[in-house]
Amino acid sequence: MATFSKISKINASLESQRIALVNHPVYEDIRTLDDLRIFMEHHVYAVWDFMSLLKSLQRQITGSSIPWLPSGNTAATRLINEIVLGEESDEMTDGQFSSHFEMYLQSMLDCGASLSPISDFLNLLRNGVPVRDAIAEINAPTSVQTFVSSTFSTIESNQTVRIAAAFTFGREDLLPAIFEKIVDRLNLRNDGKLDNFRYYLNRHIELDAEQHGPMAERMIASLCGDSAVNWHMAELAAKDALQARQCMWDGMHQQIKTVAVNQRSLRLQS
Repeated sequence: MATFSKISKINASLESQRIALVNHPVYEDIRTLDDLRIFMEHHVYAVWDFMSLLKSLQRQITGSSIPWLPSGNTAATRLINEIVLGEESDEMTDGQFSSHFEMYLQSMLDCGASLSPISDFLNLLRNGVPVRDAIAEINAPTSVQTFVSSTFSTIESNQTVRIAAAFTFGREDLLPAIFEKIVDRLNLRNDGKLDNFRYYLNRHIELDAEQHGPMAERMIASLCGDSAVNWHMAELAAKDALQARQCMWDGMHQQIKTVAVNQRSLRLQS
């Protein structure tokens, strides 16, 4: 009961930030496939970023060193390994397996979003370029750079509780139901081009609500234990993660509005 109360306290402290994200005006302005492409070209970094947090947690919590040593927290180890299984190698409708990030890339390809920036970013990382240098080199939007830098500051802290809190409370369940309806409408208008994206959204929401969300909260409880210091750290890290996401949402919204204004201007001139 005490642990449930502490989780509830963190959730209550995040309520205003969550409401601001779920009701963000960006969703009202996603009216066309072009708008959705801009959203996805920003949001893909949040999907990649999420996997970076997850793998950082796996490294921190489980016995992943060589030579192997027991982790000392088998409950958290079990939880994080189950989450990794679903996120990194989920089953597709055809019986094949894919990470959710790769599902997202396929969805972008289907709807004509540009993969060049994220592909260039990944190639730079493969060649050993540090994350912040790589994200700057591809000229990612400032809001994306801020978001990724914030996450990697958390990862680089090597504070397991802080990383786990950013992962647990900054999850993709922040995509509201209205976004699904927008994607459904655009899918109908565009001959099913977004079928894979619909599958990604459905699968991600299903796993978050039924499995990974509750698992992540149990992991936080296991890591924080009875330490008031740890619970306070978790709350601050969660707030920082949501603030970084708000910044990126604001940035993508501004770009969608700017492109829409420019397109209207061109139509008037023609």
